[in-house]
Amino acid sequence: MEYRQLGRTGLQVSPLCLGTMNFGPQTSEQDSQQIMDRALDLGINFFDTANVYGQKLGEGVTEQIIGRWLEQNPGKRDQIVLATKVYGRMGEGPNDQRLSAYHIRKACEDSLRRLKTDHIDLYQMHHIDRRTPWEEIWQAMEQLVREGKVLYVGSSNFAGWNIAQANTLAAQRHFMGLVSEQSLYHLNARMIELEVIPACRAFGLGLIPWSPLGGGLLGGALQKAESGRRASEGVQKAIEQHRPQLEQYEQLCRDLGAEPADVALAWLLHQEVVTAPIIGPRTAEQLDGALRAVELRLDESTLKKLDEIWPGPGGQAPEAYAW
Repeated sequence: MEYRQLGRTGLQVSPLCLGTMNFGPQTSEQDSQQIMDRALDLGINFFDTANVYGQKLGEGVTEQIIGRWLEQNPGKRDQIVLATKVYGRMGEGPNDQRLSAYHIRKACEDSLRRLKTDHIDLYQMHHIDRRTPWEEIWQAMEQLVREGKVLYVGSSNFAGWNIAQANTLAAQRHFMGLVSEQSLYHLNARMIELEVIPACRAFGLGLIPWSPLGGGLLGGALQKAESGRRASEGVQKAIEQHRPQLEQYEQLCRDLGAEPADVALAWLLHQEVVTAPIIGPRTAEQLDGALRAVELRLDESTLKKLDEIWPGPGGQAPEAYAW
């Protein structure tokens, strides 16, 4: 496994990040533990979760599953880079969500308790909070860093100007600020190339793409549908909307002798500032399959064909839409 630096930090993480959103709602605790064991065996050391994962308000079901795994395997805590998130609603109270200093402190303490650890390696703001001033947010994060409860701070679903504003103000406070951004990014969702990716490049953030297979669309959806495998209503609608592109894409993958999911992940790994796409396997077998993407090298001709099939916005702003 060739590890990558997370943005401008010295932290080394695997080129694939294990996403745990399925742990609990779709994957049993026993299977979840097997997936985490297998991920470590394969060299994946980057685990991502969130306090809201698990579909039960305020319980942090997925964090609890990870915490019990760490409790049963105490030596594995120092083998992983553990990332979680704060912002979402965790209770019925008026301060049980968003990014007030009050909620950040409580949410961090609660995540530490559920995860059964004394620190979070990467604490990510799950969304921008337009109500809370950055002075308050950074003061709260700085306190957690001073206490050793958080090592690095990241963002998720931020606009480019949010990243610029946050890190400019962090620098004024002599604080490291954001080191990563977790965004929706895949072959069929390239809007962040306009401003988010340039902002990540300028401020030294590592990009962690979520939904790298477009909800299954880029994982051989057309071939699966034609073979009789039932897809969700949303995927069926997406297939019909993008059928001409999918036909070209899956034919290109066949010409390459590679699975569509592997090509989609490999394409992301060829993009600037991308550190590690998040994969969300529901089984250990799916996890094993994702590792093929790390070894897949796409030449310039293939990358050009992928751009033709799945065109982006035309580069970064403003040249993408102006002279």
